[in-house]
Amino acid sequence: MTHEDLKAKALNNPEVAEEYEKLEEEFSLLRQMLAARQNAGLTQADIAEKMGTKATAVTRLESSLSSGKHSPSLSTLRKYAKAVGCRLEVKLVPEQ
Repeated sequence: MTHEDLKAKALNNPEVAEEYEKLEEEFSLLRQMLAARQNAGLTQADIAEKMGTKATAVTRLESSLSSGKHSPSLSTLRKYAKAVGCRLEVKLVPEQ
């Protein structure tokens, strides 16, 4: 069974689908952060140095988004964005 097959099977469960949907924003942000770091050619240690923190803090930041256990502050996200040569943009989008 492939990952996509397993995901599709799990999402057939309404409870799983609901929880998955709740995490979509965090996963989307994490994908964007990882892509920006990769595009900048930087390691977590490089990011940490630019942010004035330790590599373990960047590891926690990136992993916190995938676990949904912690929401980083806008200030932290702004520092990360600047470290990878980006700017943070937050916007509200009307529900459909």
